[in-house]
Amino acid sequence: MIMTKLVYSFNDGNREMRETLGGKGANLSDMTNLGLPVPPGFTVSTKACNKYFEEGQTLTETLIQDIRDELAKVEKSLGKKLGGDENPLLVSVRSGAPVSMPGMMDTILNLGLNDKTVEAVAMETKNKRFAFDCYRRFIQMYGDVVLGVPHYRFERKLEILKQNAGVSEDTKLDAESLKELSEDYKQIIKKETGEDFPQNPEEQLLKAVEAVFASWNNQRAKLYRQINKIPGHYGTAVNVQAMVYGNMGDTSGTGVLFTRNPSTGENKLYGEFLLNAQGEDVVAGIRTPKPISQLKQVMPEVYKELNDISYKLEEHYRDVQDIEFTIEQGRLFMLQTRNAKRTAAAAVRIAVEMVNDKILTKEEALLRVDASQLDKLLHRQIDEGSHVDHIATGLPASPGAATGALVFSADEADKLTEKGEKVILIRPETTPDDIHGIVAAEGILTQRGGMTSHAAVVARGMGKPCVCGCEALNIDLIDKTVKIGDKVFKEKEVFTIDGATGNVISGTVDLIDPELSKELMTFLGWADDIRQLNIRTNADTPKDAKKAREYGAQGIGLCRTEHMFMAQDRLPIVQEMILSDSKKKQQEALDKLLPFQKEDFYGIFKAMAGLPVTIRLLDPPLHEFLPNAEELSKEITKMKEEGSPIYKIKEKEQTLKRIKSLHESNPMLGHRGCRLAIVHPEIYEMQVEAIFSALKELHKEKIEVVPEIMIPLVGEARELKLVKDIVLKVADSYSDLGIEYKIGTMIELPRACVTADEIAEHADFFSFGTNDLTQTTFGYSRDDAEGKFLPAYIDKKILPENPFVSIDEKGVGVLIDLGVSKGRNVKKDLKVGICGEHGGDPKSIEFCQKVGLNYVSCSPFRVPIARLAAAQSFVLQKK
Repeated sequence: MIMTKLVYSFNDGNREMRETLGGKGANLSDMTNLGLPVPPGFTVSTKACNKYFEEGQTLTETLIQDIRDELAKVEKSLGKKLGGDENPLLVSVRSGAPVSMPGMMDTILNLGLNDKTVEAVAMETKNKRFAFDCYRRFIQMYGDVVLGVPHYRFERKLEILKQNAGVSEDTKLDAESLKELSEDYKQIIKKETGEDFPQNPEEQLLKAVEAVFASWNNQRAKLYRQINKIPGHYGTAVNVQAMVYGNMGDTSGTGVLFTRNPSTGENKLYGEFLLNAQGEDVVAGIRTPKPISQLKQVMPEVYKELNDISYKLEEHYRDVQDIEFTIEQGRLFMLQTRNAKRTAAAAVRIAVEMVNDKILTKEEALLRVDASQLDKLLHRQIDEGSHVDHIATGLPASPGAATGALVFSADEADKLTEKGEKVILIRPETTPDDIHGIVAAEGILTQRGGMTSHAAVVARGMGKPCVCGCEALNIDLIDKTVKIGDKVFKEKEVFTIDGATGNVISGTVDLIDPELSKELMTFLGWADDIRQLNIRTNADTPKDAKKAREYGAQGIGLCRTEHMFMAQDRLPIVQEMILSDSKKKQQEALDKLLPFQKEDFYGIFKAMAGLPVTIRLLDPPLHEFLPNAEELSKEITKMKEEGSPIYKIKEKEQTLKRIKSLHESNPMLGHRGCRLAIVHPEIYEMQVEAIFSALKELHKEKIEVVPEIMIPLVGEARELKLVKDIVLKVADSYSDLGIEYKIGTMIELPRACVTADEIAEHADFFSFGTNDLTQTTFGYSRDDAEGKFLPAYIDKKILPENPFVSIDEKGVGVLIDLGVSKGRNVKKDLKVGICGEHGGDPKSIEFCQKVGLNYVSCSPFRVPIARLAAAQSFVLQKK
């Protein structure tokens, strides 16, 4: 039987083993092989993690022995022993998934300390304060991560101790105070768990490995994976590494460094460090660190070495690196490197500059930017013309501006956002447990922490504005107030934050939409040169059409005419048409609507001059344009009680009667789309008349137009033929214009896909309406499914993801492929696209590339995403 290796020394791995070693373990192995100063250690693999869950969350004897064997190698290389009487070995135990998940899983430092080894460390280092500083940190971490004792229990003791000692920072506490604190921490654990703090280092290590494995399935990690579409089957590796110390005095320190600025993309070292601190102090945001540039003055030799290593790592990985390092008594150690998370603006600038510097090819550069991330370039900014008096300034941690009501907890942010309110989450510092609040909030504001703290990293990844380290804030979580200077602000007061400058503003400020940068235009130009799919937009107004064209849309793939009917000046006329009791009155109402529709189509065609415009004729059932029956019934009852005039009551009752006559048990599958035109052809006749009368005016103005008329919800070829004849009847009266136009259909029913060859006989083009096609294929009502059972389906892994976000390739995708194939068997050059919400989803675009569609259509603000995703899909397909 072949035994699968479960534990690897840093000397045994490489960066190609990411799925087995996790990102952190693979890169630690890589740095070791490059000869960089990496403390020795080993990685317990992701396979061991999956086996741990398969075995009922138990470490097997084989795995335990493998861990012992690798630990012995580390002990031998350093001449130290875990739990040793002299110069004992201490280790860190860190998570490391194949995909970076910053702060979502657990870490334990200083493992191996107990009542005996802490004295040995004090004697060896001749620094009792350092030894007990490490011990109290370890007890707290182990207590929190392994034993489940809430960290605030320990923090409260620390705060009391600092107050009693008259100091503001824990670095000012002396050795005896820290020893006392360690004892207090052990008592907390005894009280909370009923057990003494474990003194056996091997037991500590094995329990820590189990805890890190278990953290793969903690709530924040699962939520982060769901948000970032990270597969749950990956599991996490565990990295066990000899400790080095940044808290051994002022010749020691710790820091986080980016080889380029992750917010702007500027090509210079960017990061922060703290003297006399451990790594968690920087990323947790407990203390506000100093910029990395100041390290040059404090430790010039270390700074030069760090600069050289940073350059070497960026060259090696051909990407921007996020580096964690520790300085122990003047000696530099590398603890981690990984491809850096960055803002969308930074990602684009870095990609363009790396192509210009011949580090990357254009195709490689296009693959370096997450297409979905481009959405975050469209952040609103504070209008430069606004008069702004900022009340405080922090660190500009994540760009963009946001306005909202102050809330002091993640739960409150989540609750109020669900009610439709916009909020700013304000915290002393965020923890990974706050992720649901960060997701919900418009922006994040913290009192402590730097630009590499948890809040900053997570906000940047989500494209949320964030201001960190705003020390002017004095936050009271009990009273839910924040004091700035002599002013006190309460919960729900409105703040604006500017993540680009770090400014905090009381009240609302005018915000403006961003413009596409020069680098992005260059970058998207490369995408346009490579991609095969055309990118259109879904737009219902001239304003939307213009915006989409600015963003690079090559036409309109879906103009929903019902949205034009919903305008306040038109809705009464639409209702008049629906409620008419004679053909004459109905036609009079349609005649009133005609000029409105003509004006709409004129503006849209003009905005898209020279590009195709696909206009979908009326799709929804008529009752959607009428008042709510239940509300109208209540209104009638109230009118009767108040003695309103009889004729007015009768008018309302007539309307209610008509609404009830139009009621449908299942309107999504009812009297809508082409079915509406078959019963009421005059509605489509009016719309086609409006289209061609607008085309006539544009023809006079010598403006080029490319009209495409789309008939919705066809499931039978004879439906399309009949409705097409209605369109042709009107269009033929404008034949003297010589305008070329197309008539096609929206494929949104399974039967249409199966009979696409028959439908293609009468169609110039197909456009898959993937929203309805997904509903009718699954038998799901989107409105009900997404709010009621789909989250449970995804959580229980019944479905891998929401099929209304990414195309379900096994079901809906097969139908689309069949429809394309059958349609093109009849008409070889049949133009085919999609116009559902999936048109802006990168994964769905990859599918569209694969099945040979001509175009995708998406909302205007997703056009840049689609342009890049289409290029990436082509590059990946070619590879």
